[in-house]
Amino acid sequence: MSTEAHPIVAVPYVLEIVAFLVTVVVLVPMMKRIKVSPVLGYLAVGAIIGPYALGWVSDVAGVQHVAELGVIFLLFTIGLELSFERLRAYSKLIFGFGSLQVGLTAIVIAVAAWTWGNSVQVAIIIGLCLALSSTAMVMQLLAERGENATVHGRTSFAALLFQDLAVVPILILLGVFGGDSGDSLWVNVGLALGKAVLVVAVIVIIGRYVLRYLFRVASATRSVDVFTAMILLAVLATSVATGMAGLSMALGAFLAGLLLAETEFRHQIESEIEPFKGLLLGLFFMGVGMNIDFVMAFDKGIWVLLSVLGLLGIKAVIASCIARLFLPTWGASMRTGLILAEAGEFAFVVIGQATLTYSLMPADVGQFMVVVAGISMALTPVLAWLGQKVEEGLQTQEPALEVAQEDADRIHGHVVILGFGRVGQSVASVLASQGIPYIAFDANTPLVKAMRLKGEPVFFGDGSKVDVLERAGIAVASALLITTGDVTTSETMVKRVHAQWPALSILVRARDAVHSHNLIASGATSVVPEALEASLQLSGHVLCALGLPREEANACMEVIRRNNYDALPKSKMSL
Repeated sequence: MSTEAHPIVAVPYVLEIVAFLVTVVVLVPMMKRIKVSPVLGYLAVGAIIGPYALGWVSDVAGVQHVAELGVIFLLFTIGLELSFERLRAYSKLIFGFGSLQVGLTAIVIAVAAWTWGNSVQVAIIIGLCLALSSTAMVMQLLAERGENATVHGRTSFAALLFQDLAVVPILILLGVFGGDSGDSLWVNVGLALGKAVLVVAVIVIIGRYVLRYLFRVASATRSVDVFTAMILLAVLATSVATGMAGLSMALGAFLAGLLLAETEFRHQIESEIEPFKGLLLGLFFMGVGMNIDFVMAFDKGIWVLLSVLGLLGIKAVIASCIARLFLPTWGASMRTGLILAEAGEFAFVVIGQATLTYSLMPADVGQFMVVVAGISMALTPVLAWLGQKVEEGLQTQEPALEVAQEDADRIHGHVVILGFGRVGQSVASVLASQGIPYIAFDANTPLVKAMRLKGEPVFFGDGSKVDVLERAGIAVASALLITTGDVTTSETMVKRVHAQWPALSILVRARDAVHSHNLIASGATSVVPEALEASLQLSGHVLCALGLPREEANACMEVIRRNNYDALPKSKMSL
């Protein structure tokens, strides 16, 4: 009889994989049914099977190395939903709000850590790593709640993007504190930053041409396997390149997504990468839960509790106050501050290197900080819910329904929607799913208040007035969408806007063919006759019901659609 061990035993991390898949299949649907974020389920399972509870998993570091791929793929998909133009539109928030939030928060936390008896170097490291928030937690929650394109969603994303950039100097500083180099601090920092800029420039310049060519080659094979492998290669190769240069691997993935966002392969890539991102992110959250040391949490319960509350309080207050300099209301500012109040996954990396690699931080201090960071991250869904309630409570007053004049300069590259009925809301949901910023106006006060309570950037206003459009930043908008069903009102809006901003793309909902002609004559760039589109949709369903194949029915409807659209003036019309 063979004495060899059962082959399953030789498979690394098999118990972790089984526990993770059970969580995905059983716990996630259950939590979605009760409308609770699945992130809490992942964290809870990780804490239970981790080394500080049941002990099914002992090699937490090994699991986390694999789980870090979740953050990498998350940043890749975020970059995929952006473009360099949209990124420029975020520049004020990224380098204004983001830099102030990280800098002031790091100073306050470092002073508190130094006062508590830590050395200056350890206090600086603690301050810097705890000043960062969790990109994975926040972006996942914003996506689940459909809040990516809201005011607080865009502001939070900008702050998180700056924090990813801040990873570079933090790692450099950690190496300087723990290294034996005789060079000065500024020399080391300067050399490392120069190398970082060079690496990013090379990736952007080469990637613009190489990635598009490689994806064309992969798509020409018509093989799903080859195309998927090309996606994984693009993500991991750029991540490795930035990682070897001392940068964040997530930053490399973000750059890859940004480069591919402007290609014709973007939507197919999103579809193929989504399962990888979702599963690996779930594994990442389980890894975070495994770091929660219940023994220490109970032994030093009061200090852990006070530290967690102190961390959340400091970060929420600082971020909220700074956000108010960039955002129109206290509600949106406090909601942003609360969702950024937790520690981030980067804290585990920095603290681990500070204690194990460089021996800068005492082991007990490092473990205490890991527990505080882990618990604060576990509270992120609660912070998001609390932020929503705070904003709702502050939005009960009427003045918040109008855009302040000073806020016009803070908006750029967005879509202005006039009319937020069913059509406007449908378009807004599509824009939100793609991370495209928008601002909407409607004359229905109850509707506007209801949308504002949900965090939507909807304001009360008459879209036919030039001053209202100027407050919406129409001069720097990417497009104007008019969804009102009133014939006279829509034509008046088009005439005024086209006369004032002739280069702006104006897209309008039209009632019929006659209305479409009048709108284009008034200056509309593109029109959609609702009567025509509705009749075409119904006609297609009728043909299918009579037995005509779906492809033939669609082809028939497309011919009729083009004949009708071709009858409109071609100098203005675009499809």
